[in-house]
Amino acid sequence: MPKAVDSREEALRSLDARARALQASTARPASPAGEASATSQAYRILAELLGGVLVGIAAGAILDRLVGTAPWGLIGGVLAGFALSLFMARRTANRLMAQAKAEEAARSAASEARED
Repeated sequence: MPKAVDSREEALRSLDARARALQASTARPASPAGEASATSQAYRILAELLGGVLVGIAAGAILDRLVGTAPWGLIGGVLAGFALSLFMARRTANRLMAQAKAEEAARSAASEARED
């Protein structure tokens, strides 16, 4: 009976070694370029959020000066700028998600091609 236990342990060791080898061959190294890209994308969305509101404030203030409707142009400009900035940030986020999904699909197709 000890032979069966030894063969099972050997099989488990062999399987574990093959699993580690597979994991090492398929693991992606962490790239600082990917982190920098994510950071730049986050800053882009932040700039769109702030830029829309600031442009709305400026447009509202200019409208108030030209027309003479003291607070209402500024209030409308802030609201319009906020809505515009949310729209632009959402559009950018959707585009980034679509790019990420396409890259993931390409990676999974490449890994399936390697397996075959």
